[in-house]
Amino acid sequence: MAQIFDQTDQLAVTTIRTLSIDAVEKANSGHPGAPMGLAPVAYVLYSRFLRHDPTHPDWPDRDRFVLSCGHASALLYSVLHLMGYDLDLDQIKSFRQWQSKTPGHPEIEVVPGAEMTTGPLGQGVATSVGMALAEAHLAARFNTPEHTVIDHRTWALCSDGDLMEGVSSEAASLAGHLRLGKLVWIWDDNRITIEGSTEITVSDDIPARFTAHGWRVLEVDDANDLEALAATFDAAAADDGRPTLIRVRSHIAFGAPNKQDTAEAHGAPLGADEVRATKAAYGWPESEDFLVPQEVRERCREVARHGKEARQAWEEMAAAWAEAESELAEEWRRRLERRLPDGWSSALPVFEDEAKIATRAASGKVLNAIAGELPELVGGSADLAPSNKTLINADGDLLADSPGSRNIRFGIREHAMGAVLNGMVLHGGIRPYGGTFLVFSDYMRPAIRLAALMEQPAIYVFTHDSVWVGEDGPTHQPVEHIMALRAMPGLVVLRPADANETAFAWKVALERVDGPTALLLSRQG
Repeated sequence: MAQIFDQTDQLAVTTIRTLSIDAVEKANSGHPGAPMGLAPVAYVLYSRFLRHDPTHPDWPDRDRFVLSCGHASALLYSVLHLMGYDLDLDQIKSFRQWQSKTPGHPEIEVVPGAEMTTGPLGQGVATSVGMALAEAHLAARFNTPEHTVIDHRTWALCSDGDLMEGVSSEAASLAGHLRLGKLVWIWDDNRITIEGSTEITVSDDIPARFTAHGWRVLEVDDANDLEALAATFDAAAADDGRPTLIRVRSHIAFGAPNKQDTAEAHGAPLGADEVRATKAAYGWPESEDFLVPQEVRERCREVARHGKEARQAWEEMAAAWAEAESELAEEWRRRLERRLPDGWSSALPVFEDEAKIATRAASGKVLNAIAGELPELVGGSADLAPSNKTLINADGDLLADSPGSRNIRFGIREHAMGAVLNGMVLHGGIRPYGGTFLVFSDYMRPAIRLAALMEQPAIYVFTHDSVWVGEDGPTHQPVEHIMALRAMPGLVVLRPADANETAFAWKVALERVDGPTALLLSRQG
């Protein structure tokens, strides 16, 4: 579908750039370069493609947008402000200041419209895979031939640094295997990191890598070409059964006469002289900070009105679905509210002979006993399900052709598994769990830490919890791991002593809604 952009759209792009510049300059701290280069990308996405309603940032069938390169937070805040989210101009002026809604990196509990807490590179894109996977699973579970109540996309904006992180490759491989066609990563190919040009660290053929992962790769040669961006986003929104990577060639600190395409513009204010010179290059008033032209405000209000209409139309359709499918609708509401079914805990088994059963085996029995009562339980293991006892025996494998099934084969991708769990629980409607050996919790630690920071109730099944792992030897013997996990604020670590304590540990984990829980389970009886 052809998109027409006019002078007001161009003015909006410049407004995003200058708001970001001014916010960083006033804070005397931050990353101006990426927002300056990516302003056209963010504007085209939010104004023409992203399904969102600033007055209801959490409506269930909205598109998800993840700013994986969280250091570009000024870009997100500037766009959210213009689109009418609860982020006024004073908050933009308070960028990176204590108790503002505009922290240095986006924080989900602070920033209206932020889908997750980002900052550690790679976590955002990997988490977006979990969001897209949740959408596919829930669509298979709740949509009917007459009503499509779950049908949205997940977009993530990532940097060169995001794609250097190993977790992004783990997650991309899984997404390609599962054919998550409603997932789009937009790669900011500005070829600059803190130390300089990416030529000093990377010579990968990244498009070829993603093609090998089973992704579709699209390209935009100039981030400032709004029509080319729109045409490519339109193509990406046409699901062909593969996730999509869009390579966008941009210029860090675009328009800055002395700092464009330099590492100096990555993580430091431009400086007063360069700000004036940059605004002059934009044809912008040099002496006025935090300027938002009235025509830009009106254009963005129009975008917000369309978003509100889309949300209201969805609510009307969802009401008709709820009337026709009352039990399904009640199940959906319960899941979104993270309420457990009445009486669910009566399914927890009571073990009469505890002495000789390993707690990992008891955990598997508990999981299968409660799985029928808790259809929102979805998860698996990093290729250790027979050892971790994480399979739901009465259900099948969640694959590209069976997205409604509940057993996820994460593969030997512990770090991606942790991030995918975060994405699924952030999406809503699912209580995800993931298993591996306790010694390999180290591979998941950044994702676990983010779950704790975001207060999201992911569940980790860590088995083989001590030196009693037999002939595997010291590489598989966790020694310091229990102490390290217990030192993490917000993570509840439970190490049940027997089978009945294991059942109660699962009960504690499932009743928690404000943070993750780790279950540490034995190999031996």
